[in-house]
Amino acid sequence: MRVLIPVPDHDFDVTEVAVPWRLLTDAGHQVVFATERAGTVPAADPRLLSGVLFGQLGAEPDARRCYDELTRSKEFADTRAWSELDINAFDGLILPGGHAPGMRQYLGSNVLQQQVAAFWALDRPVGAICHGVLVLARTADAATGRSVLAGRRTTCLPRYMERTAYLTTAWRLGRYYRTYPAYVEDEVKAALSTPATSFDRGPRVLMSRGSATDDTHAFVVQDRNYLSARWPGDAYLFGRRFIGLLEESVR
Repeated sequence: MRVLIPVPDHDFDVTEVAVPWRLLTDAGHQVVFATERAGTVPAADPRLLSGVLFGQLGAEPDARRCYDELTRSKEFADTRAWSELDINAFDGLILPGGHAPGMRQYLGSNVLQQQVAAFWALDRPVGAICHGVLVLARTADAATGRSVLAGRRTTCLPRYMERTAYLTTAWRLGRYYRTYPAYVEDEVKAALSTPATSFDRGPRVLMSRGSATDDTHAFVVQDRNYLSARWPGDAYLFGRRFIGLLEESVR
């Protein structure tokens, strides 16, 4: 099956792109990457590869290995343009996150939102993780004018997690962890019809992550064909559950 993963030119999260790509391709599925302009070779947030602060807070070694494999893949260099996508040609859509400034190109694109709205209307599997949920929160349903998430259950990057990362590093990195003035959780909840019952921030974690072999600390929310996750620590569970959605969609 063919899965679309749109990304910005640079600054996307290493884990949230590379881990789902690795799991999808290992399962025999095809991943297509899309950038604002066709042929752009995208790049992850370099701080997540080297370590955000004193070599810490970056991607885990296994995720960095997945990213290294991704950068050597044919599909990573053969990107499509957001505006030229034939949405009907895809079986699934994954919207990854990232918090560095380059993400605004992707998170705020009206062109991409229009394509996402068209895919959403097909009722096929859609996954979003961390800041990627903002793309859906900002995507309007043509029939209602409200966010496509309005009537759905979801999670996203929790406010406490975004705030902690910012306060811990602001002395050295400024607003690196604050992509926008509003917290991701606040904007996502504002897009929901019933945020008190439709938003689930999951168990409180700061450092413990899920892994390739252990989902103890990972968390996702599934609402019909829509799957959401909070942060890179959920990426393995997110990828596996998304593959399950793909398989269910053809039964």
